[in-house]
Amino acid sequence: MAAAVTAGPAKSSGDRPHPLWRNRALGKIVLLAVVAAVLIPLAHAKWSSGTWPHALTVNLTEPLGNATDWVIDNRDSDPLFLYFFGYISNAVVISVRAVYLVLLAAGWAGVTAAAGLIAWRVAGWRLAASAVVAFLACGALGMWVPTMQTLALMVIAVLASVVLGAALGLAAGLSDTMYRALRPVLDTMQVLPAYAYLLPVVLVFGMGVPAAVLATVVYAAPPMARLTALGLRSADGGVMEAVTSLGATARQRLFSARLPLARKELLLGLNQTIMMGLSMAVIASVIGAGGLGDRVYQALASVDVGAALAAGIPIVLLAVVLDRVTAAAGARMGSHDTSDVHWKWDVLAVVVGTGVVAVVGHLTDRLDWPDAWTLNIAAPVNDAVDWMTDHLYSGVPYIGGTADWAAHFTTGILNPVRDGLTWLPWWSVLLIVAALSWLIGTWRTALTAVLAMAGVGVLGVWKPSLDTLSQVIAAVLVTLVLGFAIGIAAARSERFERLLRPVLDVFQTMPQFVYLIPVVALFAVGRAPAVAAAVVYALPAVVRITTQGLRQVDPAAMEASRSMGATTTQQLRQVQLPLARPALLLAINQGIVLVLAVVIIGGLVGGGALGYDVVFGIAQGDLATGLVAGAAIVCLGLMLDRVTQPTQRRDTAGKGA
Repeated sequence: MAAAVTAGPAKSSGDRPHPLWRNRALGKIVLLAVVAAVLIPLAHAKWSSGTWPHALTVNLTEPLGNATDWVIDNRDSDPLFLYFFGYISNAVVISVRAVYLVLLAAGWAGVTAAAGLIAWRVAGWRLAASAVVAFLACGALGMWVPTMQTLALMVIAVLASVVLGAALGLAAGLSDTMYRALRPVLDTMQVLPAYAYLLPVVLVFGMGVPAAVLATVVYAAPPMARLTALGLRSADGGVMEAVTSLGATARQRLFSARLPLARKELLLGLNQTIMMGLSMAVIASVIGAGGLGDRVYQALASVDVGAALAAGIPIVLLAVVLDRVTAAAGARMGSHDTSDVHWKWDVLAVVVGTGVVAVVGHLTDRLDWPDAWTLNIAAPVNDAVDWMTDHLYSGVPYIGGTADWAAHFTTGILNPVRDGLTWLPWWSVLLIVAALSWLIGTWRTALTAVLAMAGVGVLGVWKPSLDTLSQVIAAVLVTLVLGFAIGIAAARSERFERLLRPVLDVFQTMPQFVYLIPVVALFAVGRAPAVAAAVVYALPAVVRITTQGLRQVDPAAMEASRSMGATTTQQLRQVQLPLARPALLLAINQGIVLVLAVVIIGGLVGGGALGYDVVFGIAQGDLATGLVAGAAIVCLGLMLDRVTQPTQRRDTAGKGA
């Protein structure tokens, strides 16, 4: 799922690139041209075929297969598994089971009352009504038990993620050495698609709830760690100096000054951890997490769009409610009405209200959701899909049908891009990656990008990786065209932005899995639906960053252009877009990272390439295939991040200098 991304202030006219920078860029281009003129003939003479040389590949199938066999054979006897991983697995199972039993004991009325009371005490009656309606809708759709399973897993996973992330963030916030050591790790983890986290935990813990919880923890802890460190390190220097001058110890400074000053960042970290945890908990259904994600996964496997939608709606409702409640809690933490007395009364009201409703449910034997209150939407939804298949898939006058669009997109864009990448000699792809990353960064970033791209060849999955890369490129191009256009329109019209804001809020809170449901209904299965899901998933972040970047352009520069008679189009092209360049580059980077995450999941709906290998490896227990594909995904993500991210980092550094 997409994390909330905030673009920094756009550059003013005084921050434009210095002529010296232009000279350096020109020098790089000249040097690249000279190097290319020398290396290309030599590389072509030695590797004329262009395919990745077999001599440069490493076959990991046998060692990974042996490692898998060793883990399976020793899982019940080796001390490492018995006395370490085994205890962790048992603790996870017991914790999730305990929370699940508590939720069942509270009954549907008790859980719904708890959700409403918490939302009411945090943000008022409107959010409370929304929370109550959301939980009632989960029951009405016949998904109460799966919802409780997902919620139980979420409680334990988020709690562990917050504890782990806060501990790491605390260490990084108080120690420069720890901060420098953790920063590249967190940067790398941020660009890894969610699927890449599933395979290692499956290898150690096998299929089931422990693997799902631990994969969720590893995926969701980094934002908490990063934002905790940010909040502690950005504490007001004057306040800290005043506290120190009063003779406070390091412990007192931490609890009386640093943590209170960082409360907004801590609440934002909690919000992001909850949203990423829900997204990962749904994806982890592939490895046996159960709950709502498993219902979606099983329905997609049988192309049962109605059943998938019935399970997908509660996921969205849960995401929206959790997002709104934690965001409201963060806003309340920033106000003055946060005394201990109010906090204690809030907790007491929630506990007493929930207990009373749960007791009434026990006395009336109404713990389970009544079957008579269940609505079956699967049948009418499938009927609607059948109608779309008969009337909208093809043969629509003038505009064609959705199947026609998917076919044209596949033959007109996806196939040419894939064929073009596979036609290029492998060494030319590495040269292009090196040139792009060096032009916008340094030789270190270029070296990292080249090594990452070469890694997919060494792993022996060069062609599937290029297939995945072609889908990412096509999806990113569509995302940027739509995102920049919508973002520009929103930046120029406050009314349009207000209308667009709730739509973007909903789309940004939806887990990645859910995006597959509508594209399957519209386009069936294939590579085009996978790209469509990736575009819809990445679009909100690109629109938000673009809009914010354009709105934060220096007003003085805009006023100066107006006074010189510039038209609105001229202002946009010659003032706003150049000055918003850092925000636009950040939008490109975030678009690429988010697109890659969903293109991989598109393997579930016929996307093929690396996504299919990962899904096949998990489903069939062929961890060698899955791990190799997962490692290739990591390499692709790292390469794409380095090709797009260095410019923004350098601009930020230069700005602060």
